[in-house]
Amino acid sequence: MDGLGRKVLVAAFDGWNDAGEAASAAIAHLRATGEYEPVFSVDPELYFDYQYTRPQVSVDADGKRILSWPEATLLRPVTASRDTQLWLLTGVEPARAWQAFASEFVDVALREDITGFVALGSMMSDVPHTRPISVFAGSDSEQIRSALELERSTYEGPVGILSVLAHAADAAGIPAASLWASVPHYVAGHTPSPKATLALLDRLEDITGSPVARGDLSTDAAAWEASIDAAAADDEEMTEYIRQLERTRDTWDSPEASGDAIAQEFERYLRRGGDPGSGKPGRDDPRR
Repeated sequence: MDGLGRKVLVAAFDGWNDAGEAASAAIAHLRATGEYEPVFSVDPELYFDYQYTRPQVSVDADGKRILSWPEATLLRPVTASRDTQLWLLTGVEPARAWQAFASEFVDVALREDITGFVALGSMMSDVPHTRPISVFAGSDSEQIRSALELERSTYEGPVGILSVLAHAADAAGIPAASLWASVPHYVAGHTPSPKATLALLDRLEDITGSPVARGDLSTDAAAWEASIDAAAADDEEMTEYIRQLERTRDTWDSPEASGDAIAQEFERYLRRGGDPGSGKPGRDDPRR
């Protein structure tokens, strides 16, 4: 089967995989713009550390106090369709027993005849908020890379639950892909990041062929960008810093840019203060 098939499971988790809340917001948007019902949830006692992810108390419409536990749940569309359907997997990144956690969801995916898996993530990166949000789209499957024109990740290092799930899905014969949005690292105070959420949904539609409603995301993204512009306007150092990021990004995006030109621009950028140890940019984006 070419591509990811017609029943694609899309996953995102709160926590380490979710800079700017961009990935979890993408899942929340899909859930809000469609009708879904739960298929399976894990037992929270097995996978969550309640001192790290505490249960929450709230009051319902009748004034009754409700205790909600951390969860991870797989949802399916209520209405069947012959078109590509997006199933959802969302929740909190587990604190332990990741292999068992992944196995539970992969077993359910196999039972439900899921044909493809897409992990949505977002990471803090050395990118300007004024340019289009870049999304790394990759897969370890040569067939999927060829069919969807995706990249192969060269990242080596620590990973989150998304990578574990994608690996388990691939091993079980479910083709997997990953989409990672690069969120400007200096906008931590401006979360959530609807511009990054919109970029993830745009790319998700590209690789699955399933239409995704955007709602007010374009308006929200423009407002988010304007709010950062306003904050930076009162900070001369921040304004110059953003300009440096813009010059670097424009060099990378330029069609005539050669490897030497990119290297020279990056060296100039580092000399201007982008030292990895300084707390400012200079780090390569992880491609998990």
